[in-house]
Amino acid sequence: MKGTGELVLYLDFDGVLHHENVLWHPRIGAYLSAPDGYVLFQHAELLEQILAPYPAVQIVLSTSWVRRYGCTKAAKNLRPALRSRVIGATFHSKMNEDEFAAAPRGMQVWSDVLRRKPKDWLALDDDWLHWPKWCLDKYVRTHEHAGLSDPAVEREFREKLQEMCKQRLSKAKNEY
Repeated sequence: MKGTGELVLYLDFDGVLHHENVLWHPRIGAYLSAPDGYVLFQHAELLEQILAPYPAVQIVLSTSWVRRYGCTKAAKNLRPALRSRVIGATFHSKMNEDEFAAAPRGMQVWSDVLRRKPKDWLALDDDWLHWPKWCLDKYVRTHEHAGLSDPAVEREFREKLQEMCKQRLSKAKNEY
């Protein structure tokens, strides 16, 4: 499975890369119902910049967009540098969609961690309800409106990402 033994970022879209209030219409697709100044994927460039020094970090989509559009189409909404990191999603077509949707986001991510077996991982998500306690050190809760651009969120993510990648580098050096 892609990501096994690698560094993985579980990425939600709504409330992370843009305002959380995304709606869907059959003719126009996804759109924001938010005050002026908010646009879809407005913080994608920020995420790209934060991840740039860490090329080994791969992305697994943990967003509900995957259930609506599929992994490939959902990933096409990302900037090319982010899209190239996407290796899969927490949901795939062989799963029971109703059972998956009924599980809290933290359990969806944890189930994927158990299947994928990454070396280490982080999750960016505004959905904070019912995350397993044993996952909270890997979780960065984003602001539902400001997403990743909230200064405290950005700082926490940068710190956790640096720590995850530093540990990976020190383990790699010890293997030589």
